[in-house]
Amino acid sequence: MTVPAIEIQGVGKHFKRYKERPTSIKARVTKFRVRAEEFWALKDVGFDVPEGSTTGLIGPNGSGKSTLLRIIAGILRPSEGRVVTRGRIAALLELGAGFHPELTGRENVYLNASILGLSRKETDRKFDSIVEFSELEDFIDTQVKFYSSWMFVRLGFAVAVHVDPQILLIDEVLAVGDEKFQRKCLAKIQSFQEEGRTMVFVTHAADLVREICDHAVMLQKGVIHAAGEPDDVVREFRLSMLKEDLAYATEQGSKELEIVASALIREDGSSGEKAVSGETLTLQVDLEAKRPIDDPVISFALHDENNKFVFGTNTDWKGLRFHPFEGKKRLRFHLRSLPFVGGKYWVTLGVHSRDASTVYHVQEQRASFQVEVPAENPGQIFIPVDVDVEDL
Repeated sequence: MTVPAIEIQGVGKHFKRYKERPTSIKARVTKFRVRAEEFWALKDVGFDVPEGSTTGLIGPNGSGKSTLLRIIAGILRPSEGRVVTRGRIAALLELGAGFHPELTGRENVYLNASILGLSRKETDRKFDSIVEFSELEDFIDTQVKFYSSWMFVRLGFAVAVHVDPQILLIDEVLAVGDEKFQRKCLAKIQSFQEEGRTMVFVTHAADLVREICDHAVMLQKGVIHAAGEPDDVVREFRLSMLKEDLAYATEQGSKELEIVASALIREDGSSGEKAVSGETLTLQVDLEAKRPIDDPVISFALHDENNKFVFGTNTDWKGLRFHPFEGKKRLRFHLRSLPFVGGKYWVTLGVHSRDASTVYHVQEQRASFQVEVPAENPGQIFIPVDVDVEDL
């Protein structure tokens, strides 16, 4: 059995959050007690990072992901639980971390490399490669207090990847800088993956997690909200962010007209969770009105694996009106000749007034279906085609 490169076991971290602080010497003398409350940035977080894998940590601001990365790096100590790491660690955290502002770039390379475990001789041998990678040859003898944020990232990343780490930890910093250097960093990360190194990085770039990670963990308010395959975790992350968005403040709606059940059904009556290009897929929706609702509109939308809108329609556009909608009804949308070729699609259902001023009920991407590709259709979309021939 392979031993994980990183073991995170029941980790918790709390800080004191002060409600008020003395603003003068007198206040410091007269107020012996300063009101503070205990704040848990992390609580009972546990998962393993397999050796040679890449794990992405995602979550909204304040989720605790950067705190966890600092605990893994050994910068912070957990209040409870423990972290076990195996191998040399290089960490690229907040801008300027590990750099002294009064020293030059050259001096900071040696300082940062020594912090990460390199001897002076090793740094001498790698120095030219570090500077070349950073592309800061013209500024290497300038004090870093004059560096811009992207220059800090260049030099910090260059040092981190040249100390020959077994474990590389990267915080949000790759979001800073020009696109060309970001691509260069990603290429280096991919070469590390090919070499079997272990990486953990914090990011808001959910598509990047899907692209390069083997595993993903979503933190929310200091606890694990989702963990597993990157596609599944990113989907949950996006759904969670949708709920936080002001545009979805009433995402559950008033429920005066409620979606009580929904199902995807194939032509043969089986579950539509797996569909085939070109066939008809029925989206069945059961609704119940708590009172008569005049002229409501029932709609659905489809989003692909990248959360991009691909299609949607509603009863109003299809000429179906309710004057009023009363009691219970079963509505069916018949999706004729599915044009999708492969991929997974998520369904959003909604019920609102005709002028869209009242949202009765919305279910964001609660159902999904996977489209299987017929062997005879290698294209990007499915087009029904008939063939005939005649003699001339």
